[in-house]
Amino acid sequence: MTVKSTKSHSPVLGGGGESRTRALWGHLPVVLLLAIVWLEGISFSQTSRNGASKPNTGKEIFQAACVGCHGQDGKGAPRASIGFEPPSTFPDFTDCNATTREDNPTWKSIVHYGGPSRGFSEIMPSFTEALTAEQIEKVVQYVRGFCREPSWPRGELNLPRTLFTEKAFPEDEVVVETTIDTKTTSGQVMNNLVYERRLSNKNQLEFNVPVGAAQQGSGSWAGGVGDVTLGYKRLIASSLRTGSIFSVSAEATLPTGNKTKGLGTGTTILEGFAAYDQLLPKNTFLQFQSGFEIPTDQSQVNKALYWRTAVGQGIRQGHFGRLWSPMLEVLADREFATGQKTNWDVVPEVQVTLSRRQHVRGNFGIRFPVNNTASRPIQVVFYLLWDWFDGGLRDGWR
Repeated sequence: MTVKSTKSHSPVLGGGGESRTRALWGHLPVVLLLAIVWLEGISFSQTSRNGASKPNTGKEIFQAACVGCHGQDGKGAPRASIGFEPPSTFPDFTDCNATTREDNPTWKSIVHYGGPSRGFSEIMPSFTEALTAEQIEKVVQYVRGFCREPSWPRGELNLPRTLFTEKAFPEDEVVVETTIDTKTTSGQVMNNLVYERRLSNKNQLEFNVPVGAAQQGSGSWAGGVGDVTLGYKRLIASSLRTGSIFSVSAEATLPTGNKTKGLGTGTTILEGFAAYDQLLPKNTFLQFQSGFEIPTDQSQVNKALYWRTAVGQGIRQGHFGRLWSPMLEVLADREFATGQKTNWDVVPEVQVTLSRRQHVRGNFGIRFPVNNTASRPIQVVFYLLWDWFDGGLRDGWR
């Protein structure tokens, strides 16, 4: 039997003939699934309002509203029973590496408004009409329990990345950072490409490749690669209850840059530091880093000690929208040499989430020297950050 091509003028389907019909059939499993979930949500909501066998605990709510797709064990229901091909972002709640990275507001926003609200698949529907805020809180806490390894630090402790103070949370990120000296006579523009890879719940590797240009004495500019840094971070302790996290790191900066052109130091520098972050009331936070630098050739560079502190606050647009994080850093460093004094700087800055998934962020700030200003110019600093574990650079924008 041959089916003739017909055109539809439905305001829902629009025109399109046979190709649109095939597209509709191709999406039919998802449409049916959403319809089923929607009907179950209405039934669940009515049951809750009527008070008949009202689900009260997180487990009961999960059994009533979530188990059809996510399965009894949180790993996802069998494909034969759900009738659709799960998207690549479909979660396995038992995978601690994936589920511990995000904070509770992110989880609750997806339950409230559905997957598309954070740039994920439309297969995850909105439960705003079916669940109360209290029920969503309970079911999120229950789902968190599918991760059986408490040693993984929670996403609430993953504070915004500052421009200079290293945070304690191990991450998977790519950061492109630019620093511009405002001094016209001896300026410098440096771009740092930072690659961070999380190896486990406690370990992270980091590579920092600077590429820039420095103004020479003749007024001309010379460019090239600077001194490359290799680093290793180790998480020592974290506690969601106290809102604190502590890590230590070791780094080696290699003399890959040209010192005569102002793009390197001419010697290897070994660095060690500790990083401590603390959550404070009203979405405020504190970050602290302290460390030392020991050059292998101290005739080229002096030994130094530094400490950095940042305080900030997370401000969301609406309940779950774009996150703005204004911060203020106070920086201090001192070289161990005769006549040297401690250099102090302040850095006002603001980080903002750019993508709907919030895995792409930007930060802009200005570094102001407080003392010894003759040899230390004001610097404009900004970066673009991509948390590549949460998706591709082009994912999660709509």
